Amino acid sequence: GEEVTQTPKHLVKGEGQKAKLYCAPIKGYSYFFWYQRVLKKEFKFLISFQNENVFDETGMPKERFSAKCPPNSPCSLEIQAMKLKDSAAYFCASSQSTVLNIS
Repeated sequence: GEEVTQTPKHLVKGEGQKAKLYCAPIKGYSYFFWYQRVLKKEFKFLISFQNENVFDETGMPKERFSAKCPPNSPCSLEIQAMKLKDSAAYFCASSQSTVLNIS
């Protein structure tokens, strides 16, 4: 099956540094999502896009996190001034349609 492609696979940053993650969504899928997973706990929803437009940003800590999905380019997630609590696995996902976000 088709899958999203995330780069880089690993990123090591010091506190206060900037981090930028990329993810190429699946072509033809309208919706795109970023999730954060600290340690091996539950996935925390950050933001979703419908094509290049923000669809739901209820999970974004906007003071330091920003994301964009430019047309025909990978989507990106940027963290300004890293904090220890940002140390996590970041996952992206593509979907053809939205599903109910059950928290």
